[in-house]
Amino acid sequence: MLHKRRKRKRSASLVGLIRDGKGTPLASLRKELSMTGSPRTHIFTYEELDEATDGFSDERELGVGGFGRVYKGTLRDGNVVAVKRLYKNSYKSVEQFQNEVEILSRLRHPNLVTLYGCTSPRSSHDLLLVYEYVPNGTLADHLHGARASSATGSAAPPLSWPVRLGIAVETASALDYLHAVEPHQVVHRDVKTNNILLDEAFHVKVADFGLSRLFPAHATHVSTAPQGTPGYVDPMYHQCYQLTDKSDVYSFGVVLVELISSKPAVDMSRAGGDVNLASMAVHMIQCYEIDRLVDPRIGYRTDGGTKRAVDLVAEMAFRCLQPEQDVRPPISEVLGALREAQRMEQDGCAKAKDDMGLLKKSRDGSPDSVMYQWTSPSTTTHNSS
Repeated sequence: MLHKRRKRKRSASLVGLIRDGKGTPLASLRKELSMTGSPRTHIFTYEELDEATDGFSDERELGVGGFGRVYKGTLRDGNVVAVKRLYKNSYKSVEQFQNEVEILSRLRHPNLVTLYGCTSPRSSHDLLLVYEYVPNGTLADHLHGARASSATGSAAPPLSWPVRLGIAVETASALDYLHAVEPHQVVHRDVKTNNILLDEAFHVKVADFGLSRLFPAHATHVSTAPQGTPGYVDPMYHQCYQLTDKSDVYSFGVVLVELISSKPAVDMSRAGGDVNLASMAVHMIQCYEIDRLVDPRIGYRTDGGTKRAVDLVAEMAFRCLQPEQDVRPPISEVLGALREAQRMEQDGCAKAKDDMGLLKKSRDGSPDSVMYQWTSPSTTTHNSS
């Protein structure tokens, strides 16, 4: 009896969010029929997802985010899925639900997580999204989280440099697709290592499109209140409320630094200005101290080919992290440089001067190389929030 009362309360609270005071559907959900009517979006019932997750049991929980919890589920046909259950009594959760369905239902790329379907807001007790299950955790887990150490507390083997570089290339490829997709460019707005999922072969699936924005055709920016994760937010977006595709580029620069350093984007145990990884990395690179930044376990000091490739990635990270949006390279250029670094790693015979030649394709005012000291013309600091 208590269980039934809870269900009625959940349903009532959701209806209150979906409708305004006059009983009219809110603008953000007026498109529901067109959204869920997409041939790519399957409608699940609450009951089948409740069954798939054993009543959303704690044992099935995969992770917790700002808008909800994710559970591992097994459907009646045996398929294993990830089920995101958005928090109740939150209009932001309703907006995120619509955003994910509207954006992911129209996108297809091997390095983007696949949305299998969702529940209908008009008939379900909860807002639920169903994705492909990606079994190997997040990039953050492997770099500096739960999977970076074994259950016994002893150090687990770190991700090798070729694996890290492959992850960088595949993530950049996904972002390049988002930034070039027609007719509306997509800006992810929450690029971070916690949103980069990995399969068993360490291939990438970029996830969590709840904050993403569709850009109107030919728009240079969208004016909107800053959202994102501390340590990853573009400082110019934070300061001027102007979101562009270069905001994703900045966030991806932080990811690149995490890949070469194995350090988290924000760490309150680090001293002073080093709390923010982006600020720390820019300072070290400008002061020719890349060796202090790089994780010593990836072979930077012992393998010449690895050193050249890491220097190239550090250079690109440095350019991505420039405070001026116009100075940062487009993600397509970042992807090209990363693929060159990957070829360099695979061939083992590239010359350092070739690295520099690739990177000098930048725009005027951009740093040519981490090998030469360069000072940004901006006085904007790298404060993220």
